[in-house]
Amino acid sequence: MATSTHSAAGTNRAAVRWEQVRIPSPSGPVPARVYRPGTAAPHGWLVWAHGGSWRAGSAQDWHGATAELARFSGFGVVSVDYRLAPEARHPAMVEDVLSALDWARERAGGTVPVAAGGDSAGATLAACAALASRDRGLPLAAQVLAYPPLDPGCTAPSYHRFPDMFPTASYLISAWRDYQAPDRPRAADGTRLYSTPFEAADLRGLAPAVLATGDLDPVGDDVHRYARLLRAAGVEVALREFRQTGHGAFLQPDRGPAGPGPHSAVTLRGWLGLALHLLTTERPDEPTESA
Repeated sequence: MATSTHSAAGTNRAAVRWEQVRIPSPSGPVPARVYRPGTAAPHGWLVWAHGGSWRAGSAQDWHGATAELARFSGFGVVSVDYRLAPEARHPAMVEDVLSALDWARERAGGTVPVAAGGDSAGATLAACAALASRDRGLPLAAQVLAYPPLDPGCTAPSYHRFPDMFPTASYLISAWRDYQAPDRPRAADGTRLYSTPFEAADLRGLAPAVLATGDLDPVGDDVHRYARLLRAAGVEVALREFRQTGHGAFLQPDRGPAGPGPHSAVTLRGWLGLALHLLTTERPDEPTESA
């Protein structure tokens, strides 16, 4: 089901068309916004889970950012209004993202790539959806993750290196408690549904990862640890750390990295979109590790 199509465009920018849809799922329809680049057929489909510590946020709140991501990547972007804590708990959110991936795969028809992505808490959900996709033998071209928190204990040094920066360790620990279920849930088909990829003993065979974080982000060490684990498992990783950048930069287009260099004017979400496009076309030879 879809409503009428709208457009989102900025000055001197190609229009991005969008529509509201309701995605079928075993738990009932999942609302989502679908963004299509206005210049041509989508290069692929990217299912996006917004941030908000699993307790807040919406596709509407993320409207401008996801529309711009569609423009940068050339992908159709499916921005999912997944169920939120504390009214819902894991694995409800992951199941909603997985239903959106099924919807995207139907539209891709096996001819264009499908990827999962998100920012902050949404990136955690996307990484867990990538694990479930692997375990079900379903194709996934990439996991596109902006600064996911991955350790429920918030034990990494970066959480304490920047104790006053958002999100603080105490704030995230509270969010994890609202999000996680006390058991180890499985889907109806028996697939384990992880609440964080750090729970998984084996990361081999996962989709290639595009990871972004900031050097002032308290969750930064989680992102670097995930990159190391993926590489050790033989998974391709493109990782970029943005200078003078904290948490939430996906929503802030004017907070690109400072200083000279070929990427000095590129925003975090712009880099994510371009990296996804390159990953699914030219296959870059070497990942970018810092900027």
